[in-house]
Amino acid sequence: MDGLERRDRIMEVLRESTQAITGTQMAKMFEVSRQVIVQDIALLRAQGVEIISTSEGYRIYKVKTDTYKRVFCVKHPEDAIEDELYIVVDNGGLLLNTIVSHLAYGEISVDMHLGSRRQVNDFLIRTLSKEFVPLMTLTKGNHYHTVEAKSESILDVIENELRQKGYLVEE
Repeated sequence: MDGLERRDRIMEVLRESTQAITGTQMAKMFEVSRQVIVQDIALLRAQGVEIISTSEGYRIYKVKTDTYKRVFCVKHPEDAIEDELYIVVDNGGLLLNTIVSHLAYGEISVDMHLGSRRQVNDFLIRTLSKEFVPLMTLTKGNHYHTVEAKSESILDVIENELRQKGYLVEE
């Protein structure tokens, strides 16, 4: 299988998958190294394919026309990360990313795609088991989340709960 054919197959696998797929999994599928997969992903992105990297692996970003998005500016201590994420997912939100605006580095955005307690728990286990430093520490706790939901009213509920907990930064 040549590179072009492999990239076509990678696209097919990502489109059909309901879950993220790691570079290692794809490397085994296509009998190449993980580095070859990383390079293939970079080439596909250069062609305009919206492939995102999450902590769980690669996904194709599927734009949903029947959803709403809102960016929340939040600030809280590190020990409230779990609570903040649960507020989003327990109320029907999909936390798309975390963004910080750093004076020297500019905007730093990390794709998250957390939509359930299981995904939040998996994220926390992966990050807290390492020497994890949350992005928000770069900006004294201030950070942003883009949240997607099926309705504005769901986003309103999330916003109100974040406000009640004192996490929402009123700009």
